[in-house]
Amino acid sequence: MTLALAACKRGAADLLLSGQTMGTTYTIVAVEPRGGLNKDALKTAIDAALQDVDKKMSNWNPTSEISRINALKADTPFFLSADMLELLQTAQDVHDTSDKQFDLTLGPLIDLWGFGTQKPTGRIPDSAAVAKAMQSVGQSEALTLDGNTLSKSHDGTQMYLSAIGKGFGVDRLGDTVRSFGVTDFMVEIGGDIITSGKNAEGLPWQIAIETPDARQRSFLKVLGVSDLGMATSGDYRNYFEHDGTRYSHILSATTGRPVTHATASVSVLTQNAMLADAWATALLVVGRERGMEIAERQNLAALFIDREITSGKMRFETYATDQFASIQPS
Repeated sequence: MTLALAACKRGAADLLLSGQTMGTTYTIVAVEPRGGLNKDALKTAIDAALQDVDKKMSNWNPTSEISRINALKADTPFFLSADMLELLQTAQDVHDTSDKQFDLTLGPLIDLWGFGTQKPTGRIPDSAAVAKAMQSVGQSEALTLDGNTLSKSHDGTQMYLSAIGKGFGVDRLGDTVRSFGVTDFMVEIGGDIITSGKNAEGLPWQIAIETPDARQRSFLKVLGVSDLGMATSGDYRNYFEHDGTRYSHILSATTGRPVTHATASVSVLTQNAMLADAWATALLVVGRERGMEIAERQNLAALFIDREITSGKMRFETYATDQFASIQPS
């Protein structure tokens, strides 16, 4: 988890719910409305929403909608659910505006490098294997979206939704909480967050950005966030080392290999968690130099954290877009 909750403890709000979902954890913190709240009914609705998201978006559920899409043969039309259509349209927008580096079709490469449903092997795939996997990669070429129908141009095209699916789930839970008349809440799944209103102290929700250091857990910055989605993508939790070289799960859609630039994490705040999730990944793939240009052009609030070596010692430097700089610390 690359985002942490600051000053979020029992007693700080009227409602605290948590549990397991999507291979990680979820947390909901809310201020109970004056008219009261049926907490059992809310918990039942949350469980149902999570089950529905899993049935559609989970790459680890063999009967899910995304798993059935991945099993399709080329040129076979698939009628999408409204939720999957919304997700794919958002993914296409981010793909088109991120130098095509946000790409859902990296599944064959993710599996090849050992970052998919199988455990990492720690082995470096050879160039021939990378080239073969790349034949079915490329969101613009491999997927055709026609109304509410999707088709693939290659049998082997496999989509992974890990870079956008959690954000979708967060937004879905946020909608569920709102449907019970709750206006002040924070929902988090594995570090992706949506906030609404204020916390029990009447302050913006306190969200901490983690220092991208796998050796320890520490916070670099705490923000007061209201009515925004937030996500962080980092390269420092999911990686392996081979012959002294570090290979992260952040893969380039151009080279088919892990990125090698100095950017360790990117945090994005935007109108919902799904967009924040997708953009945090896209900007991390392209790295800080190009990422800052794209983020400023898209008017995104983004914070880049780079590793920098000075006198043999590693330190972290932060670079914020104008939109992010306008967000005042808590």
